[in-house]
Amino acid sequence: MNTLKDKAAIVGMHATDYLPVSTRQPLELALEAITGALTDAGLSPKDLDGIVRFSIDGTGNDQILAANLGMKDLAYSAEIPFYGGSGCAAVGTAAAAVAVGLAECVAVYRAFTPYDLQGFTKRNSSTVWSMDVGVADFMRPFGWLSMMDTYALTFEAHSAKYGTTTEQLGSIAVAIRECANRNPGAILHDTPLTLEDHRKSSIVSGRLTVDDVTLSAGDGGCAVIVMSAEKARALRHQPVYIMAAASGLGPDPSLMWEMRLFRPDPTISPAAFVAPRLYKMAGITPQHIDVAQIYDCSTVNVLLQLEDYGFCKKGEGGAFAMDGNVELGGELPITTSGGMLAEAPLHGFNHVLEGVRQIRG
Repeated sequence: MNTLKDKAAIVGMHATDYLPVSTRQPLELALEAITGALTDAGLSPKDLDGIVRFSIDGTGNDQILAANLGMKDLAYSAEIPFYGGSGCAAVGTAAAAVAVGLAECVAVYRAFTPYDLQGFTKRNSSTVWSMDVGVADFMRPFGWLSMMDTYALTFEAHSAKYGTTTEQLGSIAVAIRECANRNPGAILHDTPLTLEDHRKSSIVSGRLTVDDVTLSAGDGGCAVIVMSAEKARALRHQPVYIMAAASGLGPDPSLMWEMRLFRPDPTISPAAFVAPRLYKMAGITPQHIDVAQIYDCSTVNVLLQLEDYGFCKKGEGGAFAMDGNVELGGELPITTSGGMLAEAPLHGFNHVLEGVRQIRG
């Protein structure tokens, strides 16, 4: 089977300062992140011929970005829909473009401010569903207002089926916060967290506390540069080869995240269906993984992924975390930059950069 395994590599990366309040425009953040990543790779905007980004994005169109960067040509561009799943999917798309010759040097980025959530973005095709009659008439009036309401109910399903506790969720939050406390660039770098702190935190939805959910929108941007494996070897950094990429929604796909709870088993995430393809392409198993940059828009999401990516048995994610396995020095340290819970709410793209740091050493 012909795959993209090791045919492309990340050769440069850069992150802007992460701030808890908005002070800059998305385009400004994107330009800083991309030019910084090019500099990190020893390249210039003239070397760039591809752009991949999230569809929910406030930077304008690719032509505006290319013109501001001073690119010689824009041979390839792509938008990946949604928020959280878009980070790795965007890098995989760039790798595929490079592998088949559609582009030679691709910038993949995320720039995010509260501006992304304003009216013009709400017209994006991937968010129009929020105004669908089923959601507007039968969910919003009854208090089902945010993704965290969905995760709160997902946790209750997991708790009822497997006995998972809020203290086990707290152990995930504490492990990720410890990583942020070691990361000077993290928004919550100076804010430690204990299990007792987690227990006393304000409730957001159901039994989820403020420490179980992603940071609120502020300012931040980050980018990576993807090139062919052959060309990557001539550049200044050790190439970070892309061994595999996979995406999926699983059976009973639903664009509306609220509807996930109506699947036959809401405790099974799309990761359960993506993981086998991912490991097969890479030629590895979960046991080969030393550190996992798990997407953490909520501790519940982390819990499900620990199980569905095969790091522990189904239903044992809470105990796996509570036993210290996901802490620094544990069997599987997770989200080692502080992620969305404590570093910055960049919808998983800061996780990509942290993965590069870990491989570079």
